[in-house]
Amino acid sequence: MQHLLKYLPSADTALGGSKIAFVPTMGALHQGHLSLVKQAKTLAEQVVMSIFINPTQFESVEDLDKYPRTLIEDIKLAEAAGVDILWTPEVSEIYPDKYKLIDAGELGRIYEGHTRAGHFDGVLTVVNRLFEIVKPDYAIFGEKDFQQLFLIREFSKRSHPEIEIVSARTVREISGLALSSRNVRLSSEQATSALVISRALDAASKKQSYAEMKDTALAELTTEIDFKLDYFAIVNPKSLLEVDQSHFGAVQLLLAGWVGSVRLIDNLAAVIEPEGRGK
Repeated sequence: MQHLLKYLPSADTALGGSKIAFVPTMGALHQGHLSLVKQAKTLAEQVVMSIFINPTQFESVEDLDKYPRTLIEDIKLAEAAGVDILWTPEVSEIYPDKYKLIDAGELGRIYEGHTRAGHFDGVLTVVNRLFEIVKPDYAIFGEKDFQQLFLIREFSKRSHPEIEIVSARTVREISGLALSSRNVRLSSEQATSALVISRALDAASKKQSYAEMKDTALAELTTEIDFKLDYFAIVNPKSLLEVDQSHFGAVQLLLAGWVGSVRLIDNLAAVIEPEGRGK
């Protein structure tokens, strides 16, 4: 594995025109990230991973400072997973003196974007810069960040149609908790409290109607006093907009909140059956 602090021109020489599958990360790698690498290796001859803690997507300096940084361990994990090029750029390489934030639009200002103002503007801006520099054939993103995946996919269709956005399933602990770099900030008691998220999603996904899904999820969440809900939304996965009782078919259940000071998100696919329509 080559570890590059600056991508160009070293990477162009090393890759030699091969197909590239790209795994962008912010580090603090876990098995979820490594599953992206595994999928990337089935798509292209060369796998490029970036580790860059993007300052433009954090809503506060405090949150940015709290983000876990484990570069030495990350390098070992990336190499063991079969990454060909690990790129750990400086802010100056990603953001030259003059750059403009990309507006994520109205869909970037709901759910996560409502609580974290400007978050998805920062996400799309860094993704655009990474794509401009790496020029991959494929880019792999996890489904745990469903809204992010949706926005990146739509943005890429418009601005980088040559890149195929590939989604990877959420990886969970045996307990059901979705893997996240933020999980390391949870105490053992908080990790137990956080399990209410996957329990609520799982219980709701088994229901057949909009009302049953919503009522079930919210009822389950009230069983954990240490969890503070931000939002629970039942959305159309094709539009990201909330559905109502008239909808039937595929939906995505989105859930976010806090355990202590740690913000956690998760989602799960479900189906509102025709007989559940209007209920």
